[in-house]
Order: sequence, then C-alpha cells, then structure tokens
Amino acid sequence: MVTGELRRRADGIWQRILAHPFVAELYAGTLPMEKFKYYLLQDYNYLVNFAKALSLAASRAPSVDLMKTALELAYGTVTGEMANYEALLKEVGLSLRDAAEAEPNRVNVSYMAYLKSTCALEGFYQCMAALLPCFWSYAEIAERHGGKLRENPVHVYKKWASVYLSPEYRGLVERLRAVLDSSGLSAEELWPYFKEASLYELEFWQAAYEGH
Repeated sequence: MVTGELRRRADGIWQRILAHPFVAELYAGTLPMEKFKYYLLQDYNYLVNFAKALSLAASRAPSVDLMKTALELAYGTVTGEMANYEALLKEVGLSLRDAAEAEPNRVNVSYMAYLKSTCALEGFYQCMAALLPCFWSYAEIAERHGGKLRENPVHVYKKWASVYLSPEYRGLVERLRAVLDSSGLSAEELWPYFKEASLYELEFWQAAYEGH
C-alpha cells in the first residue's frame, strides 16, 4: 500500500510529532492554557484555508466520486469542525471574532500557501498526499497519548482530543488512505508532497508551543 510506504518513509518526522511537548502535555493536562488558546486561534485560520485547499482539490478530481469526496471533506471542515472549534473557543473565553482577527504566524502562512498552491497547480492525488498528514497524524497522536486522558484534569483538552479518538475520525483517515492507495501512483511520486506536509505539521506544533 502506497500510504503505508509513505508513512514508513516519514517515520523520523512523525516520531518527533508524536513526542512533541505540545501534544504530550495537552493529553496529560499539563499544557499551559495560554498555549492552547494560541493554538486554537492559529488552527481556526488553518481550517479556513484547509477547506479552500480541499475545494481546489475537488476541481482537480479525475472522477465525480473523488470530486464528491473532496467537497464532502471541505463541507465537513467548514461546518462540523468549525462548529466544534466555536464551542472550544467559548470554553476558553475566546470568540469567533478573536479567531477571525488573529494574525496567522509564519509557519501557518507558509503551510497554507503550500497546500493551496499544490491543490491548484498539481494533480489531485498529489494534493491528497499533501493533505493526508494532517488527518492521519492527529489520529496517531490520539492513539499514542489517548491513555493519558483518564487522568487529564482539563475538560477542554479532553473534549478536543475526543474527536480524534472517535471511530468516525478513524474511518475518515482510512477513507483518505484508500483514495491515495487507489491512485496507481508510486510512493516515489507522492513522497515529496507527503514529506513537505509532514514537516509543516511538526513546525506547526512547534510554533504553537513557542507562541509565534
């Protein structure tokens, strides 16, 4: 399976993501709340642009079914995920206006520019290879650290993490992997996109931890 090979190649990057202090502390309940607030504001901006990238991917889809998949993901991001973020923002004393007015940091700007340009200029499957690390790495983070939630004293952290532990989310990741596995493309062809996005995921966590 091509996605399995991509994941194997990226393991050095992903192990750093899985062990990153931001996610380890978040699941343990020791992450300072100000760091989490900063992350939420940055990630809301990320989701807006992620939905745009998915919409661009839909225009590149080689079949109607794949176009539907991309559009369904874009719609789910705009509705479900953003509704969830609105609730999280309220719980930590922030508003949608705060999120809309927050200035994206340099990693966020670069990551979003990369995804949107890839989805606008490259092929559909190259775009999927660039989008998959976000979905998939969050699932692996949840698998790695989910056991800590039993002792986590911070309700909002547990609420945030529960999304990525759900069967629905895992099913979404498997669906995306299946799309890429059916591409007929080799890991060598897709690796540059998967690798770049994986590096951006790592940098996004680091920027959130540092607060800039």
